[in-house]
Amino acid sequence: MTDANEWFLENHEHLQSLGIVLEEQREGYVRHTLPHDDSLTNPESDVIQGGVVATLIDHGAGSAIRTTLKAPKEQVHATTELNVSYLRPATADLTAESTVVRSGRTQGVVRVEVTADTPKGRKEIAIGRVSLYLDRNPA
Repeated sequence: MTDANEWFLENHEHLQSLGIVLEEQREGYVRHTLPHDDSLTNPESDVIQGGVVATLIDHGAGSAIRTTLKAPKEQVHATTELNVSYLRPATADLTAESTVVRSGRTQGVVRVEVTADTPKGRKEIAIGRVSLYLDRNPA
């Protein structure tokens, strides 16, 4: 479990360039952080671009589902649906907590909550739901 998610992050240049960090994982749960960086924001704004937030959600979901697979580096799993509800601007470091809702024979569903510290305390920035195809019987 641990080695697969660390390996995936270490070997994915795009995720590395964004600065996503794996903070915690256990079966069915993963927490990532993404430091706020001007290179990730919309022009002339301090708001992290929505596609970056969506990428954090998608990666969090894949990582969470990998914690439920027997051979996570060998078993094919791919996003089939990604839904993101943006609740407020992402203007600070982000934390994404991904929880597996279902890890079935051929499909998984993961809920991802993205939060950040604001002047009014920790607030939800976005909520995601990701469906994934799972191949439990790799060739």
